[in-house]
Amino acid sequence: MKNITVIGVGYVGIVTGVCFADLGNRVTCLDINEEKIENLKNGIMPIYEPGLEELVERNVAADRLTFTTSYAEALQDAEFVFIAVGTPEGVDGEADLRYVRMAAQAVAQEMDHPLIIVNKSTVPVGTGDWVSNIIRETRNHDAEFAVVSNPEFLREGSAISDFMYPDRVVLGSLDPDAAEKVAQLYLPLRATIMLTDLRTAEMIKYASNAFLATRISFINEIANICEALGADVKEVATGMGYDTRIGPHFLDAGVGYGGSCFPKDVKALAFMADSKGRHPQLLHAVMEINQFQREAAILKLEEALGDLNGKTIGLLGLSFKPNTDDMRDAPAISIAKMAIDKGARVRGYDPVAMNVATRVIPEIELMKNAYDTADGCDALVIVTDWNEFKHLDLIRIQELMNQPVIVDGRNIYDPPTMKAMGFNYQGVGRGYETEESE
Repeated sequence: MKNITVIGVGYVGIVTGVCFADLGNRVTCLDINEEKIENLKNGIMPIYEPGLEELVERNVAADRLTFTTSYAEALQDAEFVFIAVGTPEGVDGEADLRYVRMAAQAVAQEMDHPLIIVNKSTVPVGTGDWVSNIIRETRNHDAEFAVVSNPEFLREGSAISDFMYPDRVVLGSLDPDAAEKVAQLYLPLRATIMLTDLRTAEMIKYASNAFLATRISFINEIANICEALGADVKEVATGMGYDTRIGPHFLDAGVGYGGSCFPKDVKALAFMADSKGRHPQLLHAVMEINQFQREAAILKLEEALGDLNGKTIGLLGLSFKPNTDDMRDAPAISIAKMAIDKGARVRGYDPVAMNVATRVIPEIELMKNAYDTADGCDALVIVTDWNEFKHLDLIRIQELMNQPVIVDGRNIYDPPTMKAMGFNYQGVGRGYETEESE
Protein backbone atom coordinates (compact mmCIF):
# COMPACT_ATOMS: atom_id res chain seq x y z
CA MET A 1 0.00 0.00 0.00
CA LYS A 2 1.35 3.39 -1.04
CA ASN A 3 0.25 6.83 0.09
CA ILE A 4 -0.88 8.90 -2.89
CA THR A 5 -2.18 12.45 -3.15
CA VAL A 6 -4.11 13.55 -6.22
CA ILE A 7 -4.53 17.29 -6.79
CA GLY A 8 -7.69 18.13 -8.73
CA VAL A 9 -11.01 16.25 -8.77
CA GLY A 10 -12.00 16.77 -12.39
CA TYR A 11 -12.29 13.88 -14.85
CA VAL A 12 -8.65 12.89 -14.65
CA GLY A 13 -8.10 13.51 -10.97
CA ILE A 14 -11.14 11.79 -9.50
CA VAL A 15 -10.79 8.76 -11.78
CA THR A 16 -7.06 8.47 -11.09
CA GLY A 17 -7.59 8.77 -7.35
CA VAL A 18 -10.44 6.32 -7.01
CA CYS A 19 -8.78 3.74 -9.27
CA PHE A 20 -5.48 3.85 -7.35
CA ALA A 21 -7.52 3.45 -4.16
CA ASP A 22 -9.31 0.46 -5.64
CA LEU A 23 -5.90 -1.09 -6.34
CA GLY A 24 -5.27 -1.04 -2.57
CA ASN A 25 -3.49 2.27 -2.03
CA ARG A 26 -4.35 4.98 0.46
CA VAL A 27 -5.39 8.01 -1.60
CA THR A 28 -6.18 11.58 -0.65
CA CYS A 29 -7.91 13.70 -3.30
CA LEU A 30 -7.35 17.43 -2.88
CA ASP A 31 -9.10 20.35 -4.51
CA ILE A 32 -9.29 24.04 -3.59
CA ASN A 33 -12.98 24.06 -4.57
CA GLU A 34 -14.66 23.58 -1.20
CA GLU A 35 -18.05 22.80 -2.72
CA LYS A 36 -16.67 19.92 -4.81
CA ILE A 37 -14.87 18.41 -1.82
CA GLU A 38 -17.90 18.76 0.44
CA ASN A 39 -20.09 17.16 -2.21
CA LEU A 40 -17.66 14.24 -2.59
CA LYS A 41 -17.70 13.71 1.17
CA ASN A 42 -21.48 13.46 0.86
CA GLY A 43 -21.34 11.06 -2.09
CA ILE A 44 -22.15 13.66 -4.78
CA MET A 45 -19.95 13.28 -7.84
CA PRO A 46 -18.43 16.30 -9.64
CA ILE A 47 -18.91 14.62 -13.03
CA TYR A 48 -21.07 12.01 -14.70
CA GLU A 49 -19.00 8.90 -15.37
CA PRO A 50 -20.50 5.38 -15.46
CA GLY A 51 -19.45 3.36 -12.42
CA LEU A 52 -17.70 6.24 -10.63
CA GLU A 53 -20.18 6.74 -7.80
CA GLU A 54 -20.10 3.07 -6.80
CA LEU A 55 -16.30 3.00 -6.89
CA VAL A 56 -16.01 6.10 -4.71
CA GLU A 57 -18.52 4.74 -2.20
CA ARG A 58 -16.68 1.41 -1.92
CA ASN A 59 -13.25 2.93 -1.35
CA VAL A 60 -14.44 5.60 1.08
CA ALA A 61 -16.09 2.83 3.11
CA ALA A 62 -12.80 0.90 3.07
CA ASP A 63 -10.91 3.97 4.39
CA ARG A 64 -8.69 4.01 1.32
CA LEU A 65 -10.10 7.23 -0.15
CA THR A 66 -10.44 10.62 1.53
CA PHE A 67 -11.05 14.20 0.37
CA THR A 68 -9.62 17.49 1.59
CA THR A 69 -8.95 21.12 0.68
CA SER A 70 -5.81 21.25 2.86
CA TYR A 71 -2.39 20.80 1.27
CA ALA A 72 -0.83 20.24 4.70
CA GLU A 73 -3.26 17.40 5.40
CA ALA A 74 -2.96 15.90 1.91
CA LEU A 75 0.86 15.89 1.89
CA GLN A 76 1.44 14.74 5.47
CA ASP A 77 2.16 11.08 4.62
CA ALA A 78 2.27 11.31 0.82
CA GLU A 79 4.87 9.44 -1.18
CA PHE A 80 3.48 10.36 -4.61
CA VAL A 81 1.68 13.55 -5.63
CA PHE A 82 -0.27 13.48 -8.89
CA ILE A 83 -1.04 16.92 -10.34
CA ALA A 84 -4.29 16.51 -12.28
CA VAL A 85 -5.59 20.07 -12.50
CA GLY A 86 -7.16 21.67 -15.55
CA THR A 87 -5.09 23.20 -18.33
CA PRO A 88 -7.68 25.24 -20.24
CA GLU A 89 -7.09 26.83 -23.61
CA GLY A 90 -5.37 30.21 -23.50
CA VAL A 91 -6.02 33.28 -25.62
CA ASP A 92 -3.95 32.14 -28.61
CA GLY A 93 -4.58 28.40 -28.27
CA GLU A 94 -1.74 27.78 -25.85
CA ALA A 95 -2.34 25.75 -22.69
CA ASP A 96 -3.07 27.88 -19.64
CA LEU A 97 -0.82 26.56 -16.86
CA ARG A 98 -1.95 28.82 -14.01
CA TYR A 99 -3.47 25.91 -12.07
CA VAL A 100 -0.40 23.75 -12.55
CA ARG A 101 1.74 26.61 -11.23
CA MET A 102 -0.54 27.08 -8.22
CA ALA A 103 -0.43 23.36 -7.43
CA ALA A 104 3.36 23.14 -7.79
CA GLN A 105 3.89 26.19 -5.57
CA ALA A 106 1.52 24.88 -2.90
CA VAL A 107 3.24 21.50 -2.88
CA ALA A 108 6.66 23.14 -2.63
CA GLN A 109 5.59 25.28 0.33
CA GLU A 110 4.17 22.33 2.29
CA MET A 111 6.53 19.46 1.43
CA ASP A 112 8.90 18.48 4.25
CA HIS A 113 9.90 14.99 3.15
CA PRO A 114 10.91 13.31 -0.16
CA LEU A 115 8.20 13.29 -2.82
CA ILE A 116 7.72 12.04 -6.33
CA ILE A 117 5.62 14.62 -8.17
CA VAL A 118 3.73 13.25 -11.16
CA ASN A 119 2.34 15.49 -13.89
CA LYS A 120 -0.95 13.84 -14.91
CA SER A 121 -2.46 16.93 -16.50
CA THR A 122 -2.00 17.43 -20.24
CA VAL A 123 0.77 20.00 -20.34
CA PRO A 124 3.00 21.54 -23.04
CA VAL A 125 6.33 19.94 -23.81
CA GLY A 126 8.84 21.29 -21.31
CA THR A 127 6.38 21.63 -18.40
CA GLY A 128 8.13 18.93 -16.38
CA ASP A 129 11.32 21.00 -16.31
CA TRP A 130 9.27 24.11 -15.50
CA VAL A 131 7.54 22.39 -12.57
CA SER A 132 10.91 21.21 -11.26
CA ASN A 133 12.20 24.78 -11.30
CA ILE A 134 9.09 26.10 -9.52
CA ILE A 135 9.44 23.55 -6.72
CA ARG A 136 13.17 24.08 -6.40
CA GLU A 137 12.74 27.85 -6.12
CA THR A 138 9.65 27.78 -3.86
CA ARG A 139 10.22 24.94 -1.39
CA ASN A 140 10.69 25.82 2.27
CA HIS A 141 12.72 22.68 3.03
CA ASP A 142 15.50 20.94 1.17
CA ALA A 143 13.48 17.75 0.87
CA GLU A 144 14.40 15.73 -2.19
CA PHE A 145 11.92 15.44 -5.05
CA ALA A 146 11.65 14.15 -8.59
CA VAL A 147 9.22 15.02 -11.36
CA VAL A 148 7.67 12.33 -13.57
CA SER A 149 5.41 12.88 -16.57
CA ASN A 150 2.54 10.38 -16.72
CA PRO A 151 0.11 11.54 -19.42
CA GLU A 152 -3.46 10.31 -19.16
CA PHE A 153 -5.29 8.46 -21.92
CA LEU A 154 -8.77 8.34 -20.39
CA ARG A 155 -11.84 8.58 -22.58
CA GLU A 156 -14.82 10.23 -20.98
CA GLY A 157 -17.60 7.69 -20.64
CA SER A 158 -15.16 4.78 -20.27
CA ALA A 159 -12.49 6.39 -18.08
CA ILE A 160 -12.53 3.77 -15.32
CA SER A 161 -12.12 0.93 -17.79
CA ASP A 162 -9.38 2.86 -19.59
CA PHE A 163 -7.49 3.29 -16.33
CA MET A 164 -7.84 -0.33 -15.27
CA TYR A 165 -7.17 -1.82 -18.73
CA PRO A 166 -4.82 0.64 -20.44
CA ASP A 167 -3.24 0.14 -23.85
CA ARG A 168 -0.03 1.45 -22.30
CA VAL A 169 1.31 3.49 -19.41
CA VAL A 170 3.76 6.22 -20.41
CA LEU A 171 6.25 7.51 -17.85
CA GLY A 172 8.92 10.12 -18.51
CA SER A 173 11.54 11.46 -16.14
CA LEU A 174 15.16 12.57 -15.84
CA ASP A 175 15.28 10.39 -12.71
CA PRO A 176 15.02 6.71 -13.75
CA ASP A 177 14.58 5.55 -10.13
CA ALA A 178 11.55 7.83 -9.68
CA ALA A 179 10.01 6.61 -12.92
CA GLU A 180 10.50 3.01 -11.79
CA LYS A 181 8.75 3.73 -8.50
CA VAL A 182 5.75 5.20 -10.33
CA ALA A 183 5.80 2.16 -12.61
CA GLN A 184 5.40 -0.03 -9.52
CA LEU A 185 2.03 1.63 -8.87
CA TYR A 186 0.79 0.39 -12.24
CA LEU A 187 2.16 -3.18 -12.05
CA PRO A 188 -1.18 -4.67 -10.86
CA LEU A 189 -2.71 -3.59 -14.19
CA ARG A 190 -0.29 -5.85 -16.13
CA ALA A 191 -0.05 -3.20 -18.83
CA THR A 192 2.78 -2.28 -21.16
CA ILE A 193 4.84 0.39 -19.41
CA MET A 194 6.98 2.72 -21.51
CA LEU A 195 9.80 4.59 -19.78
CA THR A 196 11.25 7.62 -21.53
CA ASP A 197 12.37 11.18 -20.84
CA LEU A 198 10.14 14.03 -19.66
CA ARG A 199 9.67 15.87 -22.92
CA THR A 200 9.08 12.77 -25.00
CA ALA A 201 6.37 11.58 -22.60
CA GLU A 202 4.67 14.97 -22.82
CA MET A 203 4.86 14.88 -26.61
CA ILE A 204 3.38 11.36 -26.80
CA LYS A 205 0.13 12.69 -25.31
CA TYR A 206 -0.19 15.55 -27.80
CA ALA A 207 0.84 13.43 -30.77
CA SER A 208 -1.68 10.72 -29.85
CA ASN A 209 -4.62 13.10 -29.53
CA ALA A 210 -3.64 15.03 -32.65
CA PHE A 211 -3.46 11.80 -34.65
CA LEU A 212 -6.91 10.66 -33.49
CA ALA A 213 -8.37 14.09 -34.28
CA THR A 214 -6.71 13.86 -37.70
CA ARG A 215 -8.43 10.54 -38.39
CA ILE A 216 -11.79 12.08 -37.55
CA SER A 217 -11.23 15.11 -39.77
CA PHE A 218 -9.89 12.88 -42.55
CA ILE A 219 -13.00 10.71 -42.67
CA ASN A 220 -15.17 13.83 -42.51
CA GLU A 221 -13.29 15.22 -45.51
CA ILE A 222 -13.92 11.92 -47.30
CA ALA A 223 -17.59 12.11 -46.29
CA ASN A 224 -17.95 15.50 -47.91
CA ILE A 225 -16.43 14.12 -51.11
CA CYS A 226 -18.73 11.09 -50.89
CA GLU A 227 -21.73 13.40 -50.81
CA ALA A 228 -20.59 15.02 -54.05
CA LEU A 229 -19.81 11.74 -55.81
CA GLY A 230 -22.62 9.53 -54.55
CA ALA A 231 -20.58 7.13 -52.40
CA ASP A 232 -21.45 5.95 -48.87
CA VAL A 233 -18.80 6.95 -46.34
CA LYS A 234 -19.83 4.23 -43.87
CA GLU A 235 -19.06 1.58 -46.45
CA VAL A 236 -15.89 3.41 -47.42
CA ALA A 237 -14.75 3.47 -43.78
CA THR A 238 -15.55 -0.22 -43.39
CA GLY A 239 -13.52 -1.04 -46.48
CA MET A 240 -10.63 1.06 -45.23
CA GLY A 241 -10.77 -0.50 -41.79
CA TYR A 242 -10.16 -4.02 -43.07
CA ASP A 243 -6.65 -2.87 -44.00
CA THR A 244 -4.54 -3.74 -40.94
CA ARG A 245 -2.34 -0.73 -41.63
CA ILE A 246 -5.37 1.53 -41.13
CA GLY A 247 -7.82 -0.23 -38.79
CA PRO A 248 -11.46 0.72 -38.13
CA HIS A 249 -11.17 3.08 -35.17
CA PHE A 250 -12.02 6.80 -35.30
CA LEU A 251 -13.38 6.57 -38.82
CA ASP A 252 -16.96 7.57 -38.03
CA ALA A 253 -18.03 10.58 -40.08
CA GLY A 254 -20.23 13.12 -38.34
CA VAL A 255 -20.42 16.63 -36.95
CA GLY A 256 -16.84 16.49 -35.70
CA TYR A 257 -14.97 16.03 -32.46
CA GLY A 258 -15.43 18.06 -29.27
CA GLY A 259 -14.74 17.68 -25.58
CA SER A 260 -11.96 18.76 -23.27
CA CYS A 261 -9.05 17.08 -25.05
CA PHE A 262 -8.97 16.99 -28.85
CA PRO A 263 -9.89 20.64 -29.58
CA LYS A 264 -7.59 22.02 -26.89
CA ASP A 265 -4.68 19.68 -27.53
CA VAL A 266 -4.60 20.12 -31.31
CA LYS A 267 -4.61 23.90 -30.86
CA ALA A 268 -1.92 23.72 -28.20
CA LEU A 269 0.32 21.52 -30.36
CA ALA A 270 -0.12 23.89 -33.32
CA PHE A 271 0.72 26.81 -31.02
CA MET A 272 3.89 25.08 -29.82
CA ALA A 273 4.92 24.38 -33.41
CA ASP A 274 4.20 27.95 -34.52
CA SER A 275 6.12 29.39 -31.58
CA LYS A 276 9.19 27.42 -32.65
CA GLY A 277 8.97 28.54 -36.28
CA ARG A 278 7.49 25.30 -37.60
CA HIS A 279 4.47 25.23 -39.92
CA PRO A 280 1.82 22.74 -38.74
CA GLN A 281 -0.33 22.87 -41.89
CA LEU A 282 -1.94 19.50 -41.21
CA LEU A 283 -3.01 20.48 -37.69
CA HIS A 284 -4.59 23.68 -38.97
CA ALA A 285 -6.46 21.72 -41.65
CA VAL A 286 -7.72 19.27 -39.01
CA MET A 287 -9.20 22.16 -37.02
CA GLU A 288 -10.71 23.84 -40.09
CA ILE A 289 -12.43 20.65 -41.24
CA ASN A 290 -13.79 20.06 -37.76
CA GLN A 291 -15.34 23.53 -37.65
CA PHE A 292 -16.82 23.08 -41.12
CA GLN A 293 -18.65 19.91 -40.05
CA ARG A 294 -20.71 21.97 -37.62
CA GLU A 295 -21.43 24.56 -40.29
CA ALA A 296 -22.38 21.75 -42.67
CA ALA A 297 -25.23 20.73 -40.36
CA ILE A 298 -26.69 24.23 -40.73
CA LEU A 299 -26.25 24.12 -44.51
CA LYS A 300 -28.22 20.87 -44.62
CA LEU A 301 -31.00 22.40 -42.54
CA GLU A 302 -31.16 25.31 -44.98
CA GLU A 303 -31.17 22.91 -47.93
CA ALA A 304 -34.21 21.16 -46.47
CA LEU A 305 -36.08 24.12 -44.96
CA GLY A 306 -34.86 27.18 -46.80
CA ASP A 307 -34.67 30.25 -44.55
CA LEU A 308 -34.34 29.15 -40.91
CA ASN A 309 -35.92 32.32 -39.59
CA GLY A 310 -38.96 31.35 -37.50
CA LYS A 311 -38.31 27.62 -37.86
CA THR A 312 -38.12 25.31 -34.83
CA ILE A 313 -35.04 23.10 -34.70
CA GLY A 314 -34.64 20.25 -32.22
CA LEU A 315 -31.25 18.94 -31.12
CA LEU A 316 -31.05 15.34 -29.91
CA GLY A 317 -27.92 15.08 -27.83
CA LEU A 318 -26.05 17.98 -26.24
CA SER A 319 -22.96 16.41 -24.68
CA PHE A 320 -19.97 16.06 -26.99
CA LYS A 321 -20.22 12.25 -26.88
CA PRO A 322 -22.39 9.57 -25.21
CA ASN A 323 -21.96 8.48 -21.57
CA THR A 324 -20.80 11.87 -20.35
CA ASP A 325 -22.35 15.19 -19.37
CA ASP A 326 -19.31 17.10 -20.66
CA MET A 327 -20.27 19.88 -23.06
CA ARG A 328 -16.86 21.51 -23.45
CA ASP A 329 -16.58 22.48 -27.13
CA ALA A 330 -19.56 20.22 -27.89
CA PRO A 331 -20.81 20.47 -31.51
CA ALA A 332 -24.31 21.13 -30.13
CA ILE A 333 -23.18 24.52 -28.83
CA SER A 334 -21.97 25.73 -32.23
CA ILE A 335 -24.97 24.30 -34.09
CA ALA A 336 -27.45 25.84 -31.64
CA LYS A 337 -25.86 29.27 -31.76
CA MET A 338 -25.59 29.31 -35.57
CA ALA A 339 -29.24 28.32 -35.90
CA ILE A 340 -30.31 30.99 -33.39
CA ASP A 341 -28.26 33.60 -35.26
CA LYS A 342 -30.30 32.72 -38.35
CA GLY A 343 -33.56 33.33 -36.49
CA ALA A 344 -34.47 29.76 -35.57
CA ARG A 345 -36.02 28.66 -32.31
CA VAL A 346 -33.87 25.88 -30.88
CA ARG A 347 -34.80 23.24 -28.35
CA GLY A 348 -32.79 20.28 -27.15
CA TYR A 349 -32.64 17.13 -25.07
CA ASP A 350 -29.83 15.02 -23.63
CA PRO A 351 -30.07 12.02 -21.28
CA VAL A 352 -27.53 13.38 -18.76
CA ALA A 353 -26.24 16.83 -19.81
CA MET A 354 -29.35 18.93 -19.14
CA ASN A 355 -27.98 20.67 -16.04
CA VAL A 356 -24.79 21.54 -17.87
CA ALA A 357 -26.73 22.75 -20.91
CA THR A 358 -28.68 25.16 -18.73
CA ARG A 359 -25.42 27.00 -18.03
CA VAL A 360 -23.68 26.55 -21.38
CA ILE A 361 -26.47 27.33 -23.86
CA PRO A 362 -29.24 29.03 -21.88
CA GLU A 363 -30.71 30.35 -25.15
CA ILE A 364 -32.27 27.01 -26.04
CA GLU A 365 -35.40 25.42 -24.61
CA LEU A 366 -34.65 22.17 -22.81
CA MET A 367 -37.18 19.35 -23.21
CA LYS A 368 -38.00 16.28 -21.11
CA ASN A 369 -37.33 13.66 -23.79
CA ALA A 370 -36.80 13.09 -27.50
CA TYR A 371 -40.53 13.03 -28.29
CA ASP A 372 -41.23 16.35 -26.59
CA THR A 373 -38.28 17.74 -28.53
CA ALA A 374 -39.73 16.53 -31.84
CA ASP A 375 -43.25 17.83 -31.13
CA GLY A 376 -43.82 20.80 -33.44
CA CYS A 377 -40.29 20.80 -34.84
CA ASP A 378 -39.49 21.64 -38.43
CA ALA A 379 -36.29 19.58 -38.25
CA LEU A 380 -34.34 17.39 -35.87
CA VAL A 381 -30.54 17.21 -35.73
CA ILE A 382 -28.93 14.10 -34.23
CA VAL A 383 -25.88 15.59 -32.52
CA THR A 384 -24.87 12.86 -30.04
CA ASP A 385 -25.24 9.15 -30.72
CA TRP A 386 -26.81 8.11 -27.43
CA ASN A 387 -28.19 4.58 -27.64
CA GLU A 388 -31.72 5.71 -26.81
CA PHE A 389 -31.82 7.76 -30.02
CA LYS A 390 -31.06 4.64 -32.06
CA HIS A 391 -34.25 2.99 -30.85
CA LEU A 392 -36.82 5.79 -31.08
CA ASP A 393 -40.33 5.15 -32.39
CA LEU A 394 -39.70 6.94 -35.68
CA ILE A 395 -43.33 6.74 -36.78
CA ARG A 396 -44.29 8.64 -33.64
CA ILE A 397 -41.45 11.10 -34.24
CA GLN A 398 -42.70 11.76 -37.76
CA GLU A 399 -46.27 12.31 -36.57
CA LEU A 400 -45.10 14.84 -33.99
CA MET A 401 -42.99 16.95 -36.34
CA ASN A 402 -44.21 19.86 -38.45
CA GLN A 403 -41.96 18.62 -41.24
CA PRO A 404 -40.27 15.18 -41.30
CA VAL A 405 -36.73 16.55 -41.68
CA ILE A 406 -33.85 14.79 -39.93
CA VAL A 407 -30.21 15.80 -40.22
CA ASP A 408 -28.36 12.81 -38.82
CA GLY A 409 -25.04 14.17 -37.62
CA ARG A 410 -23.91 10.77 -36.34
CA ASN A 411 -25.20 8.45 -39.10
CA ILE A 412 -27.21 6.31 -36.68
CA TYR A 413 -30.05 5.60 -39.12
CA ASP A 414 -30.25 3.77 -42.44
CA PRO A 415 -30.91 6.23 -45.31
CA PRO A 416 -33.12 3.95 -47.50
CA THR A 417 -35.26 3.01 -44.48
CA MET A 418 -35.67 6.62 -43.44
CA LYS A 419 -36.58 7.76 -46.94
CA ALA A 420 -39.04 4.88 -47.35
CA MET A 421 -40.76 6.06 -44.17
CA GLY A 422 -41.19 9.49 -45.74
CA PHE A 423 -38.44 11.40 -43.97
CA ASN A 424 -36.40 14.10 -45.66
CA TYR A 425 -33.26 12.49 -44.34
CA GLN A 426 -29.68 13.71 -44.61
CA GLY A 427 -26.78 11.93 -43.00
CA VAL A 428 -23.09 12.69 -43.38
CA GLY A 429 -21.59 11.32 -46.60
CA ARG A 430 -24.33 8.73 -47.09
CA GLY A 431 -24.32 8.30 -50.86
CA TYR A 432 -26.62 11.04 -52.10
CA GLU A 433 -27.57 10.97 -55.77
CA THR A 434 -25.37 13.13 -57.95
CA GLU A 435 -26.75 15.48 -60.54
CA GLU A 436 -25.48 13.19 -63.31
CA SER A 437 -27.53 10.25 -61.99
CA GLU A 438 -30.77 12.19 -61.53
